[in-house]
Amino acid sequence: MRAAVFCGPRDIEVADRPDPAIRNRTDAVVRVVLACVCGSDLWYYRGETPHAVGSIGHEFIGIVEEVGADVTGIATGDLVIAPFIYSDGTCPHCRNGSTIACVAGGTFGDGQIDGGQGEAVRVPLAGSTLVPVPGAGHSDQMLRSLLTLSDVMSTGHHAAVSGGVGKGDVVAVVGDGAVGLSAVLASKRLGAERIIALSRNPVRQAVARAFGATDIVAERGEQATEAVLELTGGIGVDAALECVGTGQSMATAFAVARPGSTVGIVGVPHGEVPFSETFYRNVGCGAVPPRRGSTFPSSSTTFSTARSILGSSSTTRPTLRGSPAPTPPWTNAGPSSRSSGWGRCDGRSDRGDDLDGPRA
Repeated sequence: MRAAVFCGPRDIEVADRPDPAIRNRTDAVVRVVLACVCGSDLWYYRGETPHAVGSIGHEFIGIVEEVGADVTGIATGDLVIAPFIYSDGTCPHCRNGSTIACVAGGTFGDGQIDGGQGEAVRVPLAGSTLVPVPGAGHSDQMLRSLLTLSDVMSTGHHAAVSGGVGKGDVVAVVGDGAVGLSAVLASKRLGAERIIALSRNPVRQAVARAFGATDIVAERGEQATEAVLELTGGIGVDAALECVGTGQSMATAFAVARPGSTVGIVGVPHGEVPFSETFYRNVGCGAVPPRRGSTFPSSSTTFSTARSILGSSSTTRPTLRGSPAPTPPWTNAGPSSRSSGWGRCDGRSDRGDDLDGPRA
């Protein structure tokens, strides 16, 4: 099959990889329908985060083409959402809600396991990992919206839940990439009364307002902190959602959070967390893993969330017309060349010279 292959910093190419096949009784083979390029892929591409040579990509939806003998809950022909990690759902960490740290789990597109940026994926632990989508005849827009649930929307939702966003709250979202915009949408859905989006990109500002932002702050650094504090009468926000991962974005998030509040961090940290700031002001951090009830509680909620999304994630494969259907097996192309800890969530982030970016 053809797939994106990471060959080193600033060197990603489309190449041949072995066709996926069932290896274990808990595996499934999924044909990729739509996939995204994640901001964390950009960290790898720039050489700022290490990545093994080989497969890449972890945001995808697809059609189940084959299942192992022990797979339950999904069947051949199902349209499924793949969270960016696979997990067994039964280990102590999974039972305590931390599926990102599953003792038997792993990440798609890690150089070895098939990545979502390819024609098909072997999914380990498929029954406890994949989320089936009921119905048929889904529109292009719905498919794109469902795709965001594989990572960016779930991660933005994680930020809001981690920050304790609730009805009537004042929230600041630091970062205006796909995750930051999803965090705005999630905050609105969770009942926030006022949502301050930190963005200096006019197009993204417009999307943020469409998603529920009531205020826009275009400043950065200390000026951003001053602007948010001015908007909140010097008090700060009830929840700050950090959706970038740089030292500046984290400093801003903690600086605008009122004493006693929580910062939901989903940007992969590439800077120091201001511990003294959090200690003396009693500001905490929160994290929510993927593939747990708060993100995928039911099919109806999955569709409700998908319908709220405007298809903001770009795709790397053509959008299908109507509902996808299984196709004959591809021709064998031959071989080709955890998270735990304080303040860490399961999102990904992009980094530029500011807080903007596709993953911010």
